[in-house]
Amino acid sequence: MTSLPPWLISLPDAEMMRGIDRWAIEERGVAGLDLMERAGAGVAAAVERLAPDGAVTVVCGKGNNGGDGLVVARLLRESGRQVTVVCVAQPQEFSGDARANLERLPGDSPVRLDGQAWVKDASEPSGSLATAGTDVLAAAVLVDALLGTGFRGTPHGAVADAIEAINRADTRVVSVDVPSGVDASSGVVCGAAVCASITVSFHAAKPGLWIRPGKSYVGEMQTLDIGIPRGAPQDVPVGLISPSVFEQLPRRVATSTKFSSGHVLVAGGSRGLTGAPRMAAEASMRAGAGYVTVCIPSCLQGILASGGTPEMMTRGMPDDDGAHTLEGVAGVLEASARGGALVLGPGLGRSESAFEFARALASEADVAMVLDADGLNAHAGRLGELSARSAPTVLTPHAGELGRLLELESAEIERERLRHVRAAAEQAAAVVVLKGDDTLIAEPGGLVAVSPGASPGLATAGTGDVLTGVIAALLAQGLEAFTAAATGVWLHAQAGRQAARRVGAPEGVIATDVIAALPIARSQAAEGQPRGSDRADG
Repeated sequence: MTSLPPWLISLPDAEMMRGIDRWAIEERGVAGLDLMERAGAGVAAAVERLAPDGAVTVVCGKGNNGGDGLVVARLLRESGRQVTVVCVAQPQEFSGDARANLERLPGDSPVRLDGQAWVKDASEPSGSLATAGTDVLAAAVLVDALLGTGFRGTPHGAVADAIEAINRADTRVVSVDVPSGVDASSGVVCGAAVCASITVSFHAAKPGLWIRPGKSYVGEMQTLDIGIPRGAPQDVPVGLISPSVFEQLPRRVATSTKFSSGHVLVAGGSRGLTGAPRMAAEASMRAGAGYVTVCIPSCLQGILASGGTPEMMTRGMPDDDGAHTLEGVAGVLEASARGGALVLGPGLGRSESAFEFARALASEADVAMVLDADGLNAHAGRLGELSARSAPTVLTPHAGELGRLLELESAEIERERLRHVRAAAEQAAAVVVLKGDDTLIAEPGGLVAVSPGASPGLATAGTGDVLTGVIAALLAQGLEAFTAAATGVWLHAQAGRQAARRVGAPEGVIATDVIAALPIARSQAAEGQPRGSDRADG
C-alpha cells in the first residue's frame, strides 16, 4: 500500500475511486442513491452560484455520471428553474441508480440533442445527433454529465457529437466530476473534450484534473464531500503538493555554520552561456546553501567572477575553446569531496567535449546530483546509464529534454505526461521533475507529486536554472531527493508569484526577480500570509 507524505493531498484515480465507492456502499452501508443525491445536490448548488437565474440544460450519458445529472435536473426543476434534459441514449438504456433518478424526474421527459423527443420503440430510427441545433443548448448554464471518471480513450458517436455541441454553444459549463473526454486518471485527452467553466469533483480531485492536457479543460476546480465515511482504503500513488510542504524546508539555528548549511557545487558554463550557472548558484544561496562553488571553463572564470555575487566562489576548469573537457572531471570530483550536492548542466553547451565531461562526471560523482539542461542532453538516449549511480539523483527536464532522454517527440511527452515521467524515473532510478504549470515529480517506485502551478511569472528564460539551484540547496541541506524536489518546486512557484507581485505583473518577471523573491516567499509562508491561488491554468 502506498503511503503519501502528509504534505501531499491524495488524488485517487478511477480504479481507486471505484474501490472507495464500493467500500462505502458494501462495507459501510451507504446507499448508492444517497451518494448520487449528494453529488447532484452539490452540482446544482454550483449551478445556482454560477447563474442564479436563467434556463439550464443538463446533457446526460447513460451511466452514473448521467444519473448525477438527472439529480441536478430534478433539484433545479423543484426550485423553479427551467431545465431541459438532453440524453444521448435511449431512456430504456438507463439502469441501476441512474434509471431510478430518471423515473424520479418531474416535468418534461428527456429529449435528444436535436431537440426531438426520444421514441419509445428503440427499434425506430433516432435521428442523427450530428445535425444538432442550438435550441436545447440555448441556456444560461450547461451541465456536462456525459462521461465519468471511468472513461478512457476517445469519445465516439452521440457522445462525441454532444461534447462538440456543448463547446460550440459558447456558454458557461459545469462538468460533473470530470470534463467529459478527459481521462480522470492521467489527464490524457485523445479526442473531443468539454471545456468547463467549473468542474465539481466528488470526494477528491482526480490526477487528470491537475495534469495537462486534462487540467486545461477543468476551469475552476471545486471538490465536494458526498458523504463517503472517513477511513476509506487509501492506496494512492499521486498527490497534490499542499502548502504544508513548507514545513520540510531546513532552517538555520544558532549553532548553524556555512558547512552545516550545505555546500553546492555547480558544474557548467561555456562560451556565451555564463548566466545559467550563475543563476543556479545564486538561487542555491538564496535557498539556504551555506556556500556555493561554480566550476567553469578557465577562460570564462573572470567573466563569471566579475558578474556574479561576491559570495559565490569560482573554480577554473580545463577547457577546449570555452567548453568543459574530460580533464576537468577530476577537479570537480576533488571539490565534491566536501559533500553537499552537485548541479550539472546549466550553460554547459553541446560540444562533444562538454557531453563527455557531463557523462563522466555524472557517472563518477558520489554526491547528490541535480542534472539539468545540457547535462540532460548529454544523456539523450542513454538515460539508463544514470541508474548505476549510488548517490541520490534528480533530473529536471522540460518536455523537449525528456523527449530526447526517452527518444520521443516532445508532443508525445505532452500527450501523456504522467506515463512518461514515471517511465523516465524508473529507467534512470532517479527522481524526475517534469517541468510545467503542472510540474510532476516522480520517484522510481511510482509515487508522483503534482504542483498546483498558478505561477505564470515563471514562463521566462532562466527560471529552470533557478529551480535547479533551489533543489540542489535543499539536497545539500540534507533532504532526501523526492522531498527536496517537491519542496523546491513549491518554493520556486511561491517565489514566482511573489516576484510578479513585486514587479507588477507576471509578464514583467525575469529569472533574477525570482531569485530575489525566494527568501520573501519563504518568510511569507512562515507567517501564514496569503500564498496566492491554489490553481490556475497558467
